[in-house]
Amino acid sequence: MSYVTTKNLTKRFGDNTVFENIQFSIEQGEFITLLGPSGCGKSTLLRSLAGLNPVDGGEIWVSNEEITHQTPQQRGIGMVFQSYALFPNMTVEGNIAFGLKMKKLASTEIQREVAKVIDLVDLKGKEKQYPHELSGGQRQRVALARALVVKPRILLLDEPLSALDAKIRKHLRQQIRDIQKEMNLTTIFVTHDQEEAMIMSDRIFLMNKGQIVQAGTPEEIYTQPADEFVAGFMGHYNLVDADKAKQLFNIDSQSKVAIRPESIYVKEAGRQYGQHISAPQTGTIKNHQLLGNVIRYQVAVDECELTVDLLNRSSERLLTNGSQLELLFNLNEIQPVRA
Repeated sequence: MSYVTTKNLTKRFGDNTVFENIQFSIEQGEFITLLGPSGCGKSTLLRSLAGLNPVDGGEIWVSNEEITHQTPQQRGIGMVFQSYALFPNMTVEGNIAFGLKMKKLASTEIQREVAKVIDLVDLKGKEKQYPHELSGGQRQRVALARALVVKPRILLLDEPLSALDAKIRKHLRQQIRDIQKEMNLTTIFVTHDQEEAMIMSDRIFLMNKGQIVQAGTPEEIYTQPADEFVAGFMGHYNLVDADKAKQLFNIDSQSKVAIRPESIYVKEAGRQYGQHISAPQTGTIKNHQLLGNVIRYQVAVDECELTVDLLNRSSERLLTNGSQLELLFNLNEIQPVRA
């Protein structure tokens, strides 16, 4: 049996069904991300696993033990909230030690465990400071340390990085992943950021309207979208109607097809292309965005607008709005998607 299992999990608030018949299994030590748009039910699902929201149906099992109706304190689960939820009148040391004091551990053991976890999250020297004296990233690490110090069997993270700036966010997500691997800690992480999910996860559970619409590794989710929603949510896929697919790619399809922006190329003079590359189609650049090492173009091709991502090799190769170009499509990367 898997380490964490849910069976037909259902949660309602009055007449509103947040999620229904949710089923999944997680192995010990896995890093799972619940990914999806705002309002899809991912945070409510996380809080239900923690015991903060009682469920209206189904079962939750951890390590062959049913915990569906246990209190949060009985579950052995640590949770880090988006708002940090630190005690403002306690120092860093006091915040981290709180859970151990509730367990009535000896003071020497508390000091030892707090010191270890402070070192683990790189807060040495901050022990006597209060939350208002810390940066956002430091407060987030205090919240993480407070959850880790009680040695939870599962760690739940509810959008813990969303309030941080990009540089700190990148550093902290790597630090969280390193700690999780070092401790072999089963972790469930909630985010609506696709890049964050792709970088951090062993597997992604992609949610929409209270359902897990696809579960798989980041590569599987990105390259093999299960339906139009997944294709639209992950990777800026171009969705093309069946009749346009015949016209642009010369392929027959009974449904829409999807192709990623990086699987569309601009034809280069003198270069040879393989049989998996389509015949060229003339397009006109309507708009472009500089995304650092990638330039994202919006190209109109025969009444169809496509997103095309090209490496930003040099400013001299930037294609201007209104320019015409010939596009080639990697036929191996075009796949049908269900509605």
